[in-house]
Amino acid sequence: MAEFVIKLADERGRVQEQTQTAASAEELRQRFVTAGYHVFSVKSKGGLTGRKKKIKLEPFLIFNQQFLTLVRAGLPIHGSLEMLAKNQKNLHFAGQLINVTERVKGGESLSVAFEAQGGFPTMYTTTLLAGERSGNLQEVLERYVSFQKITLGFTKKLTASLIYPAVLIVIVSVLFIFLITFVVPSFATLYEQMGSKLPAFTVALLNFGKSAQHQGIWYLLGLAALGYGLRKYSQTPKGKDVIDRFRIGLPVIGKIWIKYQVALFGRTLATLLTGGLPLVPSLETAARSISSNRIAQAVFSSVVSVREGKSLANSLEKTKVFPSVATEMISVGEQTGALPQMLNSVSDFFEQDVETSMAVVMSLIEPAILLVMGVFVVIILIALYLPIFSLGSAQSVQQ
Repeated sequence: MAEFVIKLADERGRVQEQTQTAASAEELRQRFVTAGYHVFSVKSKGGLTGRKKKIKLEPFLIFNQQFLTLVRAGLPIHGSLEMLAKNQKNLHFAGQLINVTERVKGGESLSVAFEAQGGFPTMYTTTLLAGERSGNLQEVLERYVSFQKITLGFTKKLTASLIYPAVLIVIVSVLFIFLITFVVPSFATLYEQMGSKLPAFTVALLNFGKSAQHQGIWYLLGLAALGYGLRKYSQTPKGKDVIDRFRIGLPVIGKIWIKYQVALFGRTLATLLTGGLPLVPSLETAARSISSNRIAQAVFSSVVSVREGKSLANSLEKTKVFPSVATEMISVGEQTGALPQMLNSVSDFFEQDVETSMAVVMSLIEPAILLVMGVFVVIILIALYLPIFSLGSAQSVQQ
């Protein structure tokens, strides 16, 4: 017997976690399903501390497209998984698929087998569970593949818009390092040979250049250690919350980030509701799929109001996080009985808004980077050539 942590909801929609002992995860799941509970997940208690490697979005999309094609062709699920595992180049992912195949052959459901691997999106395992319950796994997979395509396409557009500014920042940084570590020390040697009195501004720059040339490697190691520390801190719950608050608080980027997260939330919730999952479990799954802690907490807090019988739009509006446009559109969807369709419309609206806003921001960032670099170069040149100009003026006066 082993210990498992089971997350479930009763007939009133109240979610709770319990630690139970059972022979297997599937046996524990069936026990509570038979008792009338809705089981979200069953995880081994001993395996909770290990961090699972997440599958990348693009190869996972390709796998699901191939899996859907084989299921449509009438191949059994375990046979399809076994075939795809043999053709998988990613050894870690191939090992996971082999384990899923063995579990399915052993009688476990597909959703439980994928959930046991860890690293797969919560929305994916929840979607599979909805498909198994409704007996229409193929249709559910089609919706998820469509969701993945839209999400991946939107993510690629945003990434592409950031490539040029990132390259520009790297070039500017390399140029600045070259000026400080090579050009400035050369002028320092020249002025030492001349033995003339230098302005305080020039002396400070020359000392900084010498320090950077001899101790630059320590500066780089310090920055690398700082970056590593920040990366580790950002993976902690507190660090995620601090970074999310900082990101949301930025003047323009903050609003874009919120709109992007709202679009992701709407698309995820629409896909889950269309798959036949109830509203409360769909909201909780959508909240766990959001990167922003603030928005995720707002969704979780709205679940309490929804359980009490209040509308989703009013529950989200009370959080004061969601834009009014989103809550108004959701309200219309609830009143007309077309909530999933309206949620997709909300996502379309905010995705277009994000693309437009990002285009504007990128068009302003590029000249701003060049302007800042120009100012730095001018300051460095003035500091370096000021003694030469002063020396020339002194010689003119003596003549």
